[in-house]
Amino acid sequence: QVQVVESGGGLVQPGGPLRLSCAASGSIFSISVMGWYRQAPGKERELVASINSGGSTNYADSVKGRVTISRDNAKNTVYLQMNSLKPEDTAVYYCKTDGRRTIPRGVVFTSWGQGTQVTVSS
Repeated sequence: QVQVVESGGGLVQPGGPLRLSCAASGSIFSISVMGWYRQAPGKERELVASINSGGSTNYADSVKGRVTISRDNAKNTVYLQMNSLKPEDTAVYYCKTDGRRTIPRGVVFTSWGQGTQVTVSS
C-alpha cells in the first residue's frame, strides 16, 4: 500500500503565507505526478498545482503568482508554498500522488491524503 500524509494547514490572516507538506510512503517504485487539490464547502474539488518527476509544474489560474509547488524526489515529498493568501483560498487541501508500486511490481497507483484544513481569516 501507499500512504500519503499532508501537514502544515491552519489559520492564517489574509495576505499571509503558509506552507503545506505532503509525504508519500510505502511500496513505491516511482512517482510520476504529485499534486495539490482543494475543496471548499459546497464546491467541487479542484486542482491547485501539480508537478511531475521532471519538475514541470501546472497551476490553477486563481493561484498563479501566489503559489509555488516543489518536490523532493528522494523523500517522495511535495510542498506547496502559498503567499498573499485570500479568504477564498479557504478549503481543505488534499495531496494526490500518482506512480508505480514495488509490490506488485509496476502496478500503477493513485493515492490521496486525508486532507489538511486551510482557513484564511482575520
